[in-house]
Amino acid sequence: MGGVSPQEAERSPDPSQRPVPRVPLPMAAGSRPRVPDRRPTVIPGRGPIGDGRPMWQQLMPQGVERRPPWLTVRMPVGPTYEQLQRTMRSGRLNTVCEEAHCPNLGECWSYGTATFMILGDTCTRACAFCAVRSGRPEGLDREEPARVATAARAMALRHVVVTSVDRDDLPDGGAGIFAETIRRLHEAVPGCAVEVLTPDFQGAEASVATVMAAGPEIFNHNIETVPRLFPRVRPKSGYRRSLAVLRTAKRLRPASRSKSGLMVGLGESADEVRAVLRDLRAHDVELVTIGQYLRPSLKHIACDRFWHPEEFAELAAYGRALGFAHIEAGPLVRSSYHAHAQAEAAAPASALAAG
Repeated sequence: MGGVSPQEAERSPDPSQRPVPRVPLPMAAGSRPRVPDRRPTVIPGRGPIGDGRPMWQQLMPQGVERRPPWLTVRMPVGPTYEQLQRTMRSGRLNTVCEEAHCPNLGECWSYGTATFMILGDTCTRACAFCAVRSGRPEGLDREEPARVATAARAMALRHVVVTSVDRDDLPDGGAGIFAETIRRLHEAVPGCAVEVLTPDFQGAEASVATVMAAGPEIFNHNIETVPRLFPRVRPKSGYRRSLAVLRTAKRLRPASRSKSGLMVGLGESADEVRAVLRDLRAHDVELVTIGQYLRPSLKHIACDRFWHPEEFAELAAYGRALGFAHIEAGPLVRSSYHAHAQAEAAAPASALAAG
């Protein structure tokens, strides 16, 4: 008695599949919505979408309703930004600034600097933090290095950052295109310092050697997070593998600066971050960046908390004590943020270009 029949149970919706309260579409008082609200409430097999709050609030850490003031950035505007955007589009070039939803896009583009993303816009990995599209890339653009060099020359850049998606579908992981891009940049813009931010090439030393033979002034590979979180944050990568790539690059070309970066706000502790800094220094890394993780969407790993600027300052002080040539830490710091200034802080620009 009082039980539920099998037929009734079958008709009863799964609690995880019930629609959640919706945020009303904005409209004038007393008016009817112009279009039906067809926003989905449930993802089949995964349950409700969010909790009914605006999306920007759902992306915040648990219990936080808005970003702190130190994470406020201005929208990209200005003629320099617009000109650079036209240059990128006319050259059919991708930038990690756009693909990764970088919060500094407005500032950097307004100053006429950007990070070129080569090897397409589709990554063969699906890291839990990254906004870059993942899937199966199509083909390889052999003319891309020349277009990057042409764009850098048109913008009269003195420090160029080149990064890429992961291309595990290629035998060399895309190292050959990296090398050709470096050579083209040196030819097209004499005296320009080239910084590369590469994937781990699945640990293949031959691929790292291909890149270093082209003579980049700075070799960067991001460690991203602490070892404990690697299986969740970077499931197709390895902490020790990334450290080995950094050490190999420095060994193959000692004249090049070695660089790495990581994010905080993924659930790590300050002690774990300090341990990563010690590991990076032990593997001959000279430049380090530390920034705040910002969740791109609800399908990405949740942001655990927002670190305070004072905590970043403490990490920077700790890094300097370890002997890094330069360490930049702050809520909005990214690998390519103020890249030229970071390089100059570690060594004169002339020394970099002559390396």
